[in-house]
Amino acid sequence: QVQPVESGGGLVQAGGSLRLSCAASGRAFSTFAMGWFRQAPGKERDLVAAIGRAVGSTYYADSVKGRFTISRDNAKNTVYLQMTSLKPEDTATYYCAAGVRYSGSYSGTESGYDYWGQGTQVTVSS
Repeated sequence: QVQPVESGGGLVQAGGSLRLSCAASGRAFSTFAMGWFRQAPGKERDLVAAIGRAVGSTYYADSVKGRFTISRDNAKNTVYLQMTSLKPEDTATYYCAAGVRYSGSYSGTESGYDYWGQGTQVTVSS
């Protein structure tokens, strides 16, 4: 069983930075695709960033390109989302998800992920 657990959310002023962490159990963590999604009140949950097992295999939504960086530490079974130059519109609950079915290739949709964390709140004040 894989159980992602997010941490690192909080309240930050616009222009500030936060780093989210997601620890996921499972001996095959290095083979998982990992994604960060976010959901703002009244909106759908959207993919923000994803990382596959292959080096350099990453995806970013246009809205966060150049500001967010996804990375993984397989020795720690952890994926990170470094967020900089935060904007009020980044305010949302951020979810970590693990995909185990596609040999480590990341998916651009929720259906491509099998295990989800409970979410961590990020609030950016103006």
